[in-house]
Amino acid sequence: MRLLAVGLALLMWTTVGNAQIKAVAPKNTSTPPSGWSSPGVLADGYLYISGQGPRRPDGSLPADTAGQIRQALDNVKAVVESAGLTMEQVVYLQIYLEDVRSSSEVNKVFAEYFSKSTPARAILGVTRVPEPPLEITAVAAQDSKGIQPVYVPNEKLEKGYAPAVLTHDRLFVSAAQGRDPATGKVPDDPDAQVNFALDRMKSVVESAGLKLANMVFVNPYLTHEIPMRLMNEEYARRFEFGNTPGRATIEVSSLPDGARIAYTGVAVRDLSQRNAIRPKNMPPSPTASPCVFAGDTLYCSAKSGFIPGPNSGVYAATTSHQAHQTMRNQLDNLEEAEMKFDQVVFTTVYLNDLSDASLFEKVYRKYFPGTPPARVTVQQIAPRDRKPNEEEQYPDLEQMSLIAVRSHPRQ
Repeated sequence: MRLLAVGLALLMWTTVGNAQIKAVAPKNTSTPPSGWSSPGVLADGYLYISGQGPRRPDGSLPADTAGQIRQALDNVKAVVESAGLTMEQVVYLQIYLEDVRSSSEVNKVFAEYFSKSTPARAILGVTRVPEPPLEITAVAAQDSKGIQPVYVPNEKLEKGYAPAVLTHDRLFVSAAQGRDPATGKVPDDPDAQVNFALDRMKSVVESAGLKLANMVFVNPYLTHEIPMRLMNEEYARRFEFGNTPGRATIEVSSLPDGARIAYTGVAVRDLSQRNAIRPKNMPPSPTASPCVFAGDTLYCSAKSGFIPGPNSGVYAATTSHQAHQTMRNQLDNLEEAEMKFDQVVFTTVYLNDLSDASLFEKVYRKYFPGTPPARVTVQQIAPRDRKPNEEEQYPDLEQMSLIAVRSHPRQ
């Protein structure tokens, strides 16, 4: 059944107004990424690639870490080439590692693999991925002429990746870590770490000739050592109230080289193409807009099974029940933007326990009965207590962010 889904994905197009969303897949591939997903989706000038694991097309696993990283990249490459593109058109990657110490191997492999190009990237330490020990997802630009790496002045160049990459209409920003740029060390003070990370992201964006106001989506990745309240307070000072980027704030198990916080994200080059969307049941926020347009591409913040409004909170006890509310919350976002689920091209799913993947899947499929979007699924931290608090509210068991592409008016 899973192989049949891949075969169908290779052939299917979704026409939305004058815009076309095309699902692509390699002809020869190993088992597809877990879950109801297309290996790749082309839309609005970009290819979104589902999380790729380390297995060869025959299902075997390379023996060493470097070989596994290289194979995951080869699997990304197979999807890229199935869309008629090359790896030099890859502009952004996220690398999920069950052992963040493998980041040193990632650096070595990337220096070899991307010797002719330097994409932006983020490396994250997580608890589990569907195909251990790592998973890689990517974005490629169809217009190769507009791709340009961005470097901070007077900074040492790294091999295999760049602080950011410009395309014809967007900027993809690598993970900006919370470390002192003068010494390269991570300070003890969490507040200093947060501000160093924000300053780093700002300097990278400004090196591209843009401002933080151009950001349409930001991922703050932080470990448990960084207080969420403190992070939000410092973050809110950098953006306009009620007009902040979309955001998925994700606690991870670890970050490379002892970092405890990092920011990565996407900006739009033309500020007039940026438009924040907020459903009427969501009040303005100092930290995140529900969704933000970059031209015709909509970046939506991570949503959980949170019921908005008076007495808001998560009241569902199971992953399945929370997933229904999460999809309802994302539908509110899409409808406010006059869009539907069949215009979603990529989703990122975070599960409290990857063992619940089938439970989430059963709900997820109901909302994507046709060609599914590309997707990555991870369990970013160890499972937590599922008991309700004194107000009968439950912890988040799942979250999902998404990217969608809107239609053009018919001529």
